[in-house]
Amino acid sequence: MPLSIPAGWPKPVYDFSKNPLTKEGFELGRQLFYDPLLSRDHTISCASCHLQATGFTHVDHELSHGIDDKLGTRNSMTLMNLAWSKHFMWDGGVNHLDVQPLAPLNSPVEMDESLENVVKKLKSRLKYRTLFFNAFGDSLATGQKVLLAFSQFLLQLQSSHSKYDKHIRNEEGGDFTAQESNGLRLFRLHCASCHPEPLFTTNGFAKNGLPIDTTLNDFGRMQITQNPQDSLKFKVPTLRNIQFTFPYMHDGRFKKLREVLNHYSSTTQLSQPIVLSAEEKVDLIAFLLTLSDREFLFDKRFGFPRD
Repeated sequence: MPLSIPAGWPKPVYDFSKNPLTKEGFELGRQLFYDPLLSRDHTISCASCHLQATGFTHVDHELSHGIDDKLGTRNSMTLMNLAWSKHFMWDGGVNHLDVQPLAPLNSPVEMDESLENVVKKLKSRLKYRTLFFNAFGDSLATGQKVLLAFSQFLLQLQSSHSKYDKHIRNEEGGDFTAQESNGLRLFRLHCASCHPEPLFTTNGFAKNGLPIDTTLNDFGRMQITQNPQDSLKFKVPTLRNIQFTFPYMHDGRFKKLREVLNHYSSTTQLSQPIVLSAEEKVDLIAFLLTLSDREFLFDKRFGFPRD
């Protein structure tokens, strides 16, 4: 079950030789992703903050909500095309996909659980003994197997079938309107330095020109590196499926794409100011809507396991 790399895409950074993708490993990871058993009181699953139909993020509040209705400090990030990412979380505090699940598991405002306790709970479930055997040839649950299975599921969350993709590949359904074509031109002129095709992210960190939220006092990447140069730098998110992944920015302060464009065209904090007319903003948004990948958003392979 190898990952299919679209033509023209860069080589993934994930080392598949250390965790070969299998259907059985994927199915185990999928079960874990949707199971609230992983939280301290069995109320929160990964899917609680990462819903498939909204690009594997949440849209009903600005900041993530966790166990006991505790409020997080950031908007949840989308989950897609993770095989190309070296850093995770808005501040890059996690540097490998295989350990990324530990962050929400251990967070007192998310799942508030330990991997050790998760393994104990999984060992007591017959269903999981079967799933672990199918995936690893051994029914014994371990922390390492849990993390590898998570990666196998997350790595398959690949979005590459939007109208934009079909346009680039000259496939049926990829014909752009004049408005979308002009939006692509504007995008390449003003936005591509931080959101380059085809991933629509550098997977790096940048300042977005937003003033600090004085309630959260979130300085972003600097909290990890302790380097003042990284103050207010946040991971550049992918723009794929952005139509469905609102609210926007690390703190979810913007609900509409127009608000985002208004911010970028008015801020004085960017090295190169973005000047857009009202009509150009409409065209740019028209292009951004072509990044929606409904095949990905409604692919039953990635949904709640019914069996």
